[in-house]
Amino acid sequence: MRAVVVDGFGGPEVVRVAEVPVPQPAAGQVRIRVRAAAVNPVDVAVRVGVFGGEGEQLGLGWDVAGEIDALGEGVGGWTIGQRVIALHYGPVKALGAQAEYAVLDADALAAAPATADDVSAAVLPLSGLTAARALDLLELKAGDSVLVTGAAGVVGGFAVQLAARAGLVVTALAGADDEELVRGLGATHFVPRGSGPDGRVDGVLDAARLGEAALAFVRDGGSYVGLHPGAGPASVRGVRVVDQEVAADGALLARLAALVDEGALTLRAGETYALADAAKAHARLAEGGLRGRVVLTV
Repeated sequence: MRAVVVDGFGGPEVVRVAEVPVPQPAAGQVRIRVRAAAVNPVDVAVRVGVFGGEGEQLGLGWDVAGEIDALGEGVGGWTIGQRVIALHYGPVKALGAQAEYAVLDADALAAAPATADDVSAAVLPLSGLTAARALDLLELKAGDSVLVTGAAGVVGGFAVQLAARAGLVVTALAGADDEELVRGLGATHFVPRGSGPDGRVDGVLDAARLGEAALAFVRDGGSYVGLHPGAGPASVRGVRVVDQEVAADGALLARLAALVDEGALTLRAGETYALADAAKAHARLAEGGLRGRVVLTV
């Protein structure tokens, strides 16, 4: 089968499509015939060597949408041909989601949203789980105020929608041209990049990795959640600082997929590329200016 890999670290030019054996599911695992796989900033981090793995052939791709192709021993509750989505977690792995087939633990899977095609569905796992877990870690209640930085991005956009649905008063921080977008996602207030909210908020979900600058917007004793383990600022003024790390969670992913089908969560796929053009997809991601996730079709 074909799979997107890197054999060394560098720019988009190191991304290639290799011929590799079709993986076989072990007990408790499921094999998915991949139809779409998103290209995320974490793939860039793998490509440039942030997570190590020098000298190894590393597979790319964390987001997968497709249908079940084979079931490992002991797997119940799933059927061959069923449309599913999943987070293929792991920065250093021989095969990722950007391949014709992917093998994952059965508990990482969720039924794909019935109202979304494979390209749109592939946007949900990594970014949706990241936003949902981060919001939970803020430990806010309905009526509390939250600032979402990077609110026009895919993760930030999910966070705005989930926070608004939870009854939080959402302030979105994004580019000056993104006010209409983030208000449409549910933000009550908007502040352009480079400025801050009037007064301090109960919590900040820092999707833009502003660090100390975002921490300054939190009230004394409030909460700050960053999205990159070990990269968060030091606590000040009694602010609880947490750096969340995403994890595969089929049950939570299923709840997010249900919100998509209810019309409560918008999926934003951007440009699509064939699997063979994975290097071009990486080059497009490097150009920036995207308001939806780049997706590879398989």
